[in-house]
Parts: sequence; structure tokens; C-alpha cells
Amino acid sequence: MVMKKNVKKIMRLILFFFLLVFIFFLINNYIKKEADDLFMVDLTNYSLSEVKNYAKRYELKLKINYTYSKIDKDKIISQNIKPKAKFARGDYLEVTVVKEIDDKLWAKYQVNELGMVPIMMYHGIFNLNNSDVVYTGGNVDSDGYNRTTEAFINDLEMFYQNDYRMIRLNDYINSEIDVPLGTSPIILTFDDGARNNINVLGYDKKGNLIIDPNSAVGILEHFKKKYPDFQVTATFFLNAGLFNQPQYNEDILKWLIKNGYDIGNHTKNHDNLSKMTKDEVMMSIGYMYQLFEEIIPNQYVNIISLPFGLPDSKNHQHFPYILGGTYHNTEYQNLTALRVGWDADYSPYHQAFDCTYLKRIRAWDNNGVDFDIEMVFNNLKQTRYISSGLKDVIVIPKEKSPNLASDLNMEVIEY
Repeated sequence: MVMKKNVKKIMRLILFFFLLVFIFFLINNYIKKEADDLFMVDLTNYSLSEVKNYAKRYELKLKINYTYSKIDKDKIISQNIKPKAKFARGDYLEVTVVKEIDDKLWAKYQVNELGMVPIMMYHGIFNLNNSDVVYTGGNVDSDGYNRTTEAFINDLEMFYQNDYRMIRLNDYINSEIDVPLGTSPIILTFDDGARNNINVLGYDKKGNLIIDPNSAVGILEHFKKKYPDFQVTATFFLNAGLFNQPQYNEDILKWLIKNGYDIGNHTKNHDNLSKMTKDEVMMSIGYMYQLFEEIIPNQYVNIISLPFGLPDSKNHQHFPYILGGTYHNTEYQNLTALRVGWDADYSPYHQAFDCTYLKRIRAWDNNGVDFDIEMVFNNLKQTRYISSGLKDVIVIPKEKSPNLASDLNMEVIEY
């Protein structure tokens, strides 16, 4: 009798054990399935506290940006992981929340949307440390047109830590500046299509380009992951050799467009347009647009970067043909011509802004003189464009109002 009771007890223990194992198996499978199959919800219907709880539940790294408006206070208006998109624990989640406008904010952040905007001019980025070169700082050549990877990385870090956020050159020209409150726009450009701008090492098993992490684009892509709010982008101005990698050139252009970069015109053979006839000017520029049209139709920007910065005056007799002309019975029209050097240019809302002929800043080191990076960014501390965070409104100090362009179709807030 006692034996039967012991057997029953043992059987119950065994059954209980297997039941626990089964429950553990179900829970483990559920957790694993949840980890493997996580799909984002539409957070625009959530409160901010609910978003925080959601991020905590799924171990997401939450970044909260704020925009300002007189309506929709505390509303979530955007999220970087789109609804129904798959995500994994530990991913970066960024949301934008509307906060009510408070005029005190403008003074707190010294908002000035008539301030100066830096357009950086880079050429080659060489995989070297600063200590490997004989020139000042990170200059690879005596004139400072080429930069070491160390210097380029330091530049990007300095921009970010000083609250600059990248925008597309095309958006700047079209008066569409969209950066968060208290930050300033910055534009990156590269001339000549040097191989070290985007050095391709081959294709992976899926046919994707393998990009050298030490090339300019490789470094930019690293910063894109490191600082998702940096809004990483750049415009590459090319000659007929494109990126000088014939086996990859077409795929490079398509990859750049797909990944948020822009392609512009630097003439067929890096030509000195000031010494050409008008027909030669139109051929040199039109040839490049015809080439782009064959590879990335309607996906390039109609902007030219002037080789050697020439002509150095809009009064040159052939300047009109730089902005517009005809090649092989096809018309082209450029929004702007980019100069070489030397300082930041005006806000697109400033009365002195000339979108057809823009200055750039040579990215070089020269001990804080002759408009090197140190000098320019020291000057910008007092003159930089500082955003209100409102995309369709211009916010300026009252004393700046005389400098406002007269033909703007945007609301202006003065404080």
C-alpha cells in the first residue's frame, strides 16, 4: 500500500516535471519568436510615456527629437522605424514629438535663420594619419585640397559636437532647411571623383558593393550609424571618369543615389571654362548631363562645381552658358555654380543670397588663418544660421529684419 502511494507520488512528480519543461519550452519558443519576429507599430497614436514603455519593453535605444508648433502639442509625428517594419531588440528608435511654441525658446537657443551656412569643399581623402604627412595638420598637399582620413574624421566629429547637421545642397538652394531647434545646417561637397571618395573592394555574395571603410563614403556611412541624427549626406561633383573605377562606376552612382547622396557636374575633363568658347563650355557641361542621364536618369542634381573656381566672376562673357545651354539638341539648366573657397554663404532667406553663384569653404588646416577650418568655424560662432526647428517658418531676431529677402512666401516670426 505504501509502495503504491510512493509510486503515485513519484509519477505525479514526474508529470509535474514534464509539465514544467513543457511550459518552459512554450515560453522560450514564444520569447524566441517574439525576438525573431518583431514588427513596429504606428507610434503616432501613442503618448510619449507609452512610447518610452514600448522602447523599454523591446530594449530599443530611444532618441526623442522635438519640433515646435501652436497645435498638436505632445503628438508623435514621426518615427525612424516605419509601422510594420521588422526590427530587433537593441535597435535605435527615433521619434519626433510636437512641443508648444514658447517665444522664450528662440532667445534661449539664439535662433537666427538669417545666419551664415557653411558649404564644405573636399577633394581626396587619403588613408593616412596626420603624423604621416609633412604639411600642416591633416593636409596631404601643400595647398590643402586633400585631407587625411584622420583629419576628415576629426572634421565630422567637430561638426556634430558643435551642433551642425547636414542638409542636401539642393535643399539649401531651394530654401528648404530642415534641422532641429538650436542646430545649424552644414553642406558637404566633393570634387573630382577621386577613387578614395568611394573605393569599391568588390561585390559580396548578394551582389552588393563592398565599400572601403577608410574611403570618404565608408567614413560617412560609419557616422550615419554612429549619429543617426547627423543627417549624413554629401554631393559628389564628377568628371567623365566618374569615380575612376570603370568596372564599378555605374553601380557606384546608383548606390549613392539610393543611399541618400547626390551627383553633380564638374565638367567633362575638369575644364577651365574661363578659357573656352561658348560652344566648348556647353559641350563640357552638356556631355556630363548626357552621361548622367544614361546611368541615373532624372536622379542627379542640376548643379555645377566650377573647376579651378573659374570663371571667378559672373561678369564673364560665357557665364550665362554655364547656367544654361544646349548640347546635342538637349537643353540643360543649372541652379547654381559653386566657387572654390573661401567662406560660409548667406541664408537662403537673406536679401544678399545669390543661389546662382555660391561660396564654399576649403577643408584645410592653416593654423587658424586664411579661412582655414579653424578660422571659419570660429567666425561662425557669432554669425551661424541657428534653426528654430520649424520647417515652414522663418524665425529671426528683430534687429535682423532689414536683411530679410522681400520675395519670401513664408511666415516670419521676429523676437
